[in-house]
Amino acid sequence: MPVRQLPEQVVNRIAAGEVVERPASVVKELVENAIDAGASRIDVFTDGGGRRRIGITDDGGGMTAKDLSLAVERHATSKLDDEDLLQIRTLGFRGEALPSIGSVARLSITTRHASEPHAWALSVEGGDKSEIMPAALAHGTRVEVNDLFYATPARLKFLKTDRTEAEAIREVVRRLAMARPDIAFTLAGEERAPVTWAAALPGAAGRLTRLGDILGAEFRSHAIEVHAEREGVVVAGYAAAPALTKANALGQYLFVNGRPVRDKLILGAVRAAYSDYLPRDRHPVVALFVTLDPREVDANVHPAKTEVRFRNAGLVRALIVHGLKEGLAREGRRTAANSGGSALSSFRPAFAPRPASWDWRQSPSAPTAPQPSFDGAAAPVFAERAQAAFDVGAPSADVRIETQPIGDLVDRPLGAARTQIHENYIVSQTRDGLVIVDQHAAHERIVYERLKASLAANGVQRQILLIPEIVEMDEGTVERLLARGDELASFGLAIESFGPGAVAVRETPSLLGKTNAGGLLRDLAEHMAEWDEALPLERRLMHVAATMACHGSVRAGRRLKPEEMNALLREMEETPNSGQCNHGRPTYVELKLADVEKLFGRR
Repeated sequence: MPVRQLPEQVVNRIAAGEVVERPASVVKELVENAIDAGASRIDVFTDGGGRRRIGITDDGGGMTAKDLSLAVERHATSKLDDEDLLQIRTLGFRGEALPSIGSVARLSITTRHASEPHAWALSVEGGDKSEIMPAALAHGTRVEVNDLFYATPARLKFLKTDRTEAEAIREVVRRLAMARPDIAFTLAGEERAPVTWAAALPGAAGRLTRLGDILGAEFRSHAIEVHAEREGVVVAGYAAAPALTKANALGQYLFVNGRPVRDKLILGAVRAAYSDYLPRDRHPVVALFVTLDPREVDANVHPAKTEVRFRNAGLVRALIVHGLKEGLAREGRRTAANSGGSALSSFRPAFAPRPASWDWRQSPSAPTAPQPSFDGAAAPVFAERAQAAFDVGAPSADVRIETQPIGDLVDRPLGAARTQIHENYIVSQTRDGLVIVDQHAAHERIVYERLKASLAANGVQRQILLIPEIVEMDEGTVERLLARGDELASFGLAIESFGPGAVAVRETPSLLGKTNAGGLLRDLAEHMAEWDEALPLERRLMHVAATMACHGSVRAGRRLKPEEMNALLREMEETPNSGQCNHGRPTYVELKLADVEKLFGRR
């Protein structure tokens, strides 16, 4: 078969297959064009999940008649000053979006430039461009796309339901609205009620306002500001406290120079920064904005511009990890139980309905002594008897527990310990409320942070066992442990082979005190089964530290003396990240006195 030149329409449809994957792709390209045109307000309307109609209206700069005619030609763009593809300062620059859309749908554009006496309109159907005609429009640009993929019917069968496609469009607009809080967005359509995000003030406060409008009040209440800068790279944004998590990574919104991206390097950095805070099956919620010189990032990697490549990827990753860890450490005592009224909402008064035949005389509080019957002779003492009903007498018992004098301890963040309940929860009193502490989770975080600090300073101190403890396991597990012997030794856990299917534990970390070496080794082996060589050594060591901390902490069910409870509270106040244990669970719950009064209807 001889080589031949493809017709222009076929070329456009091939390009459309790369750029226009679904209706959401069309919305993304058109909204990005509106942003690049300097719009302060963008309205998006869809019908049939974008399959039947997409309408984008903006108040941007608009186009002249000459520019409009050229805009629907392939590789025509106003967003490159020269041929330097390393100086990309706009969201769109390929010049493929409009001709690609026009090749597979019915495209109409109405626009007015400030220098023109009136607006101009142009339509493209299946790649055929019409003549430019005068039109009516006050300012800006209005783009309508009808019957998407009518020119390529085979593509239609790959689309999802209207509701699914509409949700994809909503996600695209959400991400672009997060990137530009200074622009007002309206999203409407048959599939949803209209939603409007008003333009926010510039700066961090405006960004948080927009993020709260989109991600919800829960994110706003948990948001921790993130900022880090080095060598011209700036990482800013907000990350949710570890208490707010999701079952997948869809709650992670990443932007590079204002462009929404899905970058594996950034996602990996986020996961590394939260590794000390979250369980393995939970994911954080973050919105991070990376700003750097356009020459230091390649935005031309993917046709849809959803991926980027950094020149100095290590610097970007380190800065993201540092910024997130610094912010999380700064707000280390925040937990789900302490913010947003979640603790208060956990309490639900349970009122049992009275049965129809309820008799107060059958109540446990009914008087047991026989009561004289009422007759006329008893009338004079009626008032006295009625008043006596309010005399409940003195308390029958005093259940208060004597503790150390609380003194000024109530002014400390976690207050003064008053009692221990169920041998696991410490109840402390603050100046304006009360705190309930999970003693095992709290001590687990304390031991974990000590292990990390000891490892970073001069290694973990060891204690030699007088009699080595022999732990029997299957041969595969033994081999896995012995293969990681050097890593375990760095944490003060010295093991060696003791024949087939057995390990001898000769030294343990002194921080753990007396510990169950067998249970510790079995838990470590279980975690190691999930590791691979791609997991960095630092992450593997932190997994070891977390497991050791769990085994070396105060166990649930242990009775504590008042001085021990107060000592634990003081250590929590001095320990970084003490709001969560190293599995991501909250370590304490705080209730303000005002919240308690609300529970009893006093407020």
